Amino acid sequence: MKLTKMHERLLPPSPNWYCSRCCDVNPKGLLGFGGKNSVYLLSVTATSLVVSGELKGHTERVSGFAFCHYPGQDDICASCSDDGTVKIWDSYKQIKLKEHKNHQSTITALHWSPLVKDLVVSGDEKGIVICYWYNRNDTQCFFPEPRNIFCLSCSPHNENHIAVGYKDGMIVIIDISKKSEVIHRLRGHDDEIHSLAWCHQPLEEFYVRHDEVLESEVASGGNGVDLAGKECYLASGSKDQTVRVWSTTRGKGVMTLKLPFLKRRGASVDPSVKERLWLTVHWCKGRSTQIVSSCFGGELILWDLTKSGKQKWTLFGSSVDGQNHTRIAFNLCSILTEDRELIFSTSMDRDVKCWDLSTLDCCWTVPSLGGFVYCLNFSPLDTGSLAVGVGDNMIRTWNTLTIQNRYDTKIFWQGIKSKVTALAWHPLKENWLAFGTDDGKVGIFDTYSNRPPQISASYHRKTVYTLAWGPPVPPLSFGGEREKQSLTLYSCAGEGTIFQHNAWKLTEEATDIDKVIRETNGIKHKLQAHSDLNWKPDGKILAVGNEDGSIEIFQALDLKLLCSIQQHHKIINALCWHHDHASQEDASYLLASGSNNAIIYVHNLKNLIVTPPDTPITMMEPYRTLIGHTAKITGLSWSPHHDGRLVSVCYDGTAQVWDVMKDEPLCNYRGHKGRLLCVQWSPVDPDVIWTGGDDFTVQEWRVSKQEHLKPPKGKKGIELEKKRTSQAKPKARKKKKTSVKECDKQEGSDVVNGDVESCSTRTEDIASGADEDEEEAEKKDPHLTVDSFPTQTKVLPKDIGYHRDVQVTAASEKNKPGVKSWSAKCDSVKEEKKREKQEMQMPVKKKKARSILPLSTCMDHKSKEEQLQDCLTLATVQHSGELSSQCIPGSGAHIHLGLFEKRDALYKMFDEEGRSHIEGGHFDSLFYLLLWKGDLAGALQIATEKGELTDHLVAISSMAGYQVWARTVEAFVKQLCFQEQFVKAASYLLSVHKVYEAIDLLKSQQLYREAIALAKSRLPSEDPALKDLYISWALVLERDGHYAAAAKCYLASDSTYEAVKVIAKKSDAMSLRTAAEIARVVGESDLSHTLSLRIAKEMLLDEDWLGAQDVLRAQGNLLGHQLIFATNELFYIFLETTKLVKRSSTSAYSWTVGHDPFIETVIKLWETEFNVSSKDCDKMHLLYQQLKSVENPPASVNVPFKQLLFHLSHDITVIIVSFLRSSWSEMISDILGVVNRCSEAGNYCLMREVCKLLLPKGIDSILSIKDMLDSPDVDTLAASHSLEAFVAYIQLYEMWWKGSGTELQFEMDVQRGSIDAGEIELVYDESGDHIIENSTNGNGTTSDECSPKKELCHSKQESSLSFCRNLLSETHAALQTTQHLIKEIQEKLSSMVHFHMRAAESKKNGELCRENPETDLTGPTEAPVAQSIEEPESLPSLIALLSEYNKTLTHIPDHIKRNSFPDVLECCLILLYMERSVPSSVPEDLAEQARSLIRKYGTTVTYKKACRSFFN
Repeated sequence: MKLTKMHERLLPPSPNWYCSRCCDVNPKGLLGFGGKNSVYLLSVTATSLVVSGELKGHTERVSGFAFCHYPGQDDICASCSDDGTVKIWDSYKQIKLKEHKNHQSTITALHWSPLVKDLVVSGDEKGIVICYWYNRNDTQCFFPEPRNIFCLSCSPHNENHIAVGYKDGMIVIIDISKKSEVIHRLRGHDDEIHSLAWCHQPLEEFYVRHDEVLESEVASGGNGVDLAGKECYLASGSKDQTVRVWSTTRGKGVMTLKLPFLKRRGASVDPSVKERLWLTVHWCKGRSTQIVSSCFGGELILWDLTKSGKQKWTLFGSSVDGQNHTRIAFNLCSILTEDRELIFSTSMDRDVKCWDLSTLDCCWTVPSLGGFVYCLNFSPLDTGSLAVGVGDNMIRTWNTLTIQNRYDTKIFWQGIKSKVTALAWHPLKENWLAFGTDDGKVGIFDTYSNRPPQISASYHRKTVYTLAWGPPVPPLSFGGEREKQSLTLYSCAGEGTIFQHNAWKLTEEATDIDKVIRETNGIKHKLQAHSDLNWKPDGKILAVGNEDGSIEIFQALDLKLLCSIQQHHKIINALCWHHDHASQEDASYLLASGSNNAIIYVHNLKNLIVTPPDTPITMMEPYRTLIGHTAKITGLSWSPHHDGRLVSVCYDGTAQVWDVMKDEPLCNYRGHKGRLLCVQWSPVDPDVIWTGGDDFTVQEWRVSKQEHLKPPKGKKGIELEKKRTSQAKPKARKKKKTSVKECDKQEGSDVVNGDVESCSTRTEDIASGADEDEEEAEKKDPHLTVDSFPTQTKVLPKDIGYHRDVQVTAASEKNKPGVKSWSAKCDSVKEEKKREKQEMQMPVKKKKARSILPLSTCMDHKSKEEQLQDCLTLATVQHSGELSSQCIPGSGAHIHLGLFEKRDALYKMFDEEGRSHIEGGHFDSLFYLLLWKGDLAGALQIATEKGELTDHLVAISSMAGYQVWARTVEAFVKQLCFQEQFVKAASYLLSVHKVYEAIDLLKSQQLYREAIALAKSRLPSEDPALKDLYISWALVLERDGHYAAAAKCYLASDSTYEAVKVIAKKSDAMSLRTAAEIARVVGESDLSHTLSLRIAKEMLLDEDWLGAQDVLRAQGNLLGHQLIFATNELFYIFLETTKLVKRSSTSAYSWTVGHDPFIETVIKLWETEFNVSSKDCDKMHLLYQQLKSVENPPASVNVPFKQLLFHLSHDITVIIVSFLRSSWSEMISDILGVVNRCSEAGNYCLMREVCKLLLPKGIDSILSIKDMLDSPDVDTLAASHSLEAFVAYIQLYEMWWKGSGTELQFEMDVQRGSIDAGEIELVYDESGDHIIENSTNGNGTTSDECSPKKELCHSKQESSLSFCRNLLSETHAALQTTQHLIKEIQEKLSSMVHFHMRAAESKKNGELCRENPETDLTGPTEAPVAQSIEEPESLPSLIALLSEYNKTLTHIPDHIKRNSFPDVLECCLILLYMERSVPSSVPEDLAEQARSLIRKYGTTVTYKKACRSFFN
């Protein structure tokens, strides 16, 4: 069931900035966006909106949000956050359903698949894409590119396709069903991809003319896309100021839209500055040919893809000025309703707007807040105009009474450079709004104009907390100035001063009212720092709150002090006078106050105000004490509609309504999720209250709808109750006063050796609700702590003789009579040896220690007369008291007399001795003198300044208190760092509990081993700092090539994947094997298998089959690869008999090959070595799936031979498994693949041997397999036909060279000279490996005319060449010829492009292109192409030919194009050459068929040249 909404209206936090998708709307009209660390839900229509709820649960900023658009799942949504979690929500119940934390880096993108109802896709800044199927709680991780992901979007056409946009401008389309295979890499943008949007329906090519598509297709090497079909399109917006439309079907860009520079923006914004742009795009659901995008200054643009030029785009909100966003827009989403399509936008201007796509006008705007709500203030004149001061450096004025637009706001930001912390409307001028900021500025806005504010010339040093309009006080109350104004502006700030500003002349210096207070009241002492002020509505009385908790009441206009209220004992945060139109007489004199101690006191000051006393009085008892809050009070507001009804807000996150007259609570509001900072009672509706807090919201709520009566009770609430009952005990109060007095007496005393402690704990401190960890909303921060008073404690002096006593006792115990000792002989020997040793080690002479008083000591060496004169001088000074200017004991020539005079003289002697020590650099002696003098602070100061702190000084600095000791330790740490004693410095940081600083110090000096040792010993094991240390050290070690040590660090930080990868970097067999084993142990099975296969393949290339099998055997689930490697070894053995290969390694199995067929030999080996049998159907099926999952690259003529053999071994293994599974159709296709791989590699001999191994009976083997097929399909029949053709192709070559005597006849002709070797024309086929010899004699006749004719039996010819009829397939000839012609045309077009590029470059360089284009195009490499095309070689003619050939390809059946086939024309030429070499060796009908095919399809350059000798 949906949760009950507590508020009436709410200004939500701003949608988070710089997120690719942080806003979405479902078909029910529920709009959600991420604001701070929550998701806010708005029920929206075309005319209104209601903030309906909030999804709470994330602990950091929400970076992505999306609804599930699958039918029936509209209430389900997902969000991601910087806290690393992806959460699934029920937006109706507003509860969390599931979550996952699989991302290790900051999540940057999120999308819900439109086709799979439970698939949520997210990406992070490291390039990891995670797919989460929340119904089955399954995740899959993909890593398509090692780049920072900025956005992603799931395809609405294919459930497995995902578009991913990166920071560097790359876009990739991945297929998650194929292990994140990259289908397309879309390159075109050169900067951040901000947004991706799919077209919701596949479309025909609507964006360009028919001939333009052909040209772009040819220029990029297109492969013949069917123009009549539909394609899938993707739009992307980038920081490079372009929107690009891509065809994901072809993987290429089809359109680029350049953002227009809108003149209405003026010259203040330069569109070339990329930092000012966030380009988001949205493909409208109901408008497939239109795209909406943002622009430079937040404007929205509608692009019509079917138009061109300036008609291509239309600006939103152009009908009425001011509708567009004023700063860049971040997110767009749309909803298709019954009558219209609405689109919603979020922007940096913190507005959420709704647009009508049919009119492009703004339907409504809801403002949002980007900071703490520090202050609220209703205008006393413009009823319902609420001013909101926010921490985003802006002021909002909200017209709360409008009916059409319930969120009608106006923003003021000019001239504000800091948080707005105080607001005050002028009581008489409705357009004047005063504001104060966090940086101490005070100003006034004219809300009726757009002019910048007036700023006062006087700045506060700290945050402005309170503003108030009141009557002027001196000097502004004197003379003519008062006639100009009846009210002035007062500001109170954190430094404790209250300024009076002349609102008419803010350029003048403001006056400090403390001066007036002193003069009027004759106060000589320093005034307490002020923290708040509030004028009584009639302007006659001013209440000032102070930091010590006192409240002072002053009488205007000269600020005579009437009373001091001593009830609070902590800083005053809020003061509020009751309104003066109360029905009860006493209510108008009520003053409410709140402080850090969570208690609200209400004082009735009627008697004081009606009959002012002659002298200030002190009030100690409140009129009412309101207890219930559990933290500091931050705001108070009286109801203007009731008598004695008060609302308070607190750091406990609640607002409490009180009936002060009855002294009881009325209701408690708990709609905020953070601390409350301000409150205002509605001036219109007596049931409505407005509150703001650090949750970035302003909330309107009704008193009558609240369920709770009091704030939630906790530990602090219980303590407050105890405080209330303890106040009635006079003894406790007396005791408290006594302790304070004692503290005051001791405050000025010098406590050198005593411990610095605070006095007895105050009861208000126990009851305090102040939060120790208050953040930036903290009011009056510097004064939250209670002053501590030093107390002198008696410290016993250390017994310096203790150790000496112990030694004496031990010695006396040793010499006691009756104690047995060693024998006298042994004792004498030992003593003698000891004496000799001491004599050997004795120094020549021990140097006397330097005196600590060298100046006075040297005076002792004066003459006898001078010493006697000193005695006389000393006696005179002591007894007569007569001192001359020339005789000052302790200084000058009489410095030594200071030791015998009074303390003042001694101190003078110390001073002179100290200066001498400084000059000589003897700081130790200086410090001793200062310590003896009792000047510990001076010693520490000099040592700190000179960098001469020692362990001894740091140790004794604790005598001066904890703060002094801590500062000394920090100074000593800096000194040690300068001396490069970092380990010692870190140890001292630990002594002041700065563990993290100590770790950072060691880390900064790359002392990672010590830093880790310290972190592990002092921090919890799960502390992220420890992992960061390991990773940082690992990176350094990895950079230096210490891979094993780096792996240990990665393992310690639980980064097992990185550990395996870094070990594998070494690439030697031992490292790879270790990496694979570690991967297996830590559960990285896929990585372990990959590394094992890598090792095994390298061993296989070295023909180490034994080692390769050992590696594979150590891994589980690699049986298929073991079979491949075993087959490879047997394959080598078979090929070795044909002398195609020669094994050189001895690391092989002792497997022997008998006379059995190859397939049967392999099957027997599998059964004996690997227990693989055709009886285990499930096992065979799994093997087949595992083998088919391995995809080898297609072969080429440059592939290494050993690698080719390995790929063939894999294919042969698949064939044998198909044989065991009786999968005959698959077996035929796989055999054809093996043969085709050999053909593509250009290795005829290997192809022949493979056919012999797999098809020992040739075509009969193929026919026997076909006989086992029950009902073969078209593809299987086509594959078998192609396979038969390849077998026939091999037989044809064998017959040409051996079976028909051609080779012998050819050699005889050359020997007789009838054929000149120089006249033999060698014609290569397309692959370049098969040679066709065309020889002519000198007369131009063919060689068979000069050779003897052989008579062959016609029937024998028919039987020997009947297999060739399979080769002469006209369909395959047409396919192959068309493909050759297309290739030639593409080469021709490529040559033309290169020529025109060179011509353009030459023209650009000022050179004339003298080359003939036709000659340049038909150079040595392009000459064959020129001859193959008889029409004029122009671009239109080539395009027409290409189009015709592409159409021809479409008419050829797909099963023909899928299966490879021998070159038909090559076979025709072989037959014709056989006929010419040995007449009547080829049946006439077969020869005629060959000639017919050559005449019809031999139009390419290669075959035209080869056929010249046959068609003269």
